[in-house]
Amino acid sequence: MKIKNSLKSLATRHRDNRMVRRRGRIYIINKKNPRFKARQG
Repeated sequence: MKIKNSLKSLATRHRDNRMVRRRGRIYIINKKNPRFKARQG
């Protein structure tokens, strides 16, 4: 999982990426290709 300051560029890299907010942190999850997982905060 990548930890980045800005996730906007990572979210657009794959069409299945979803931006989710959990417990005050922002995550990018991708069910089909889990290597795109990332979090911020």
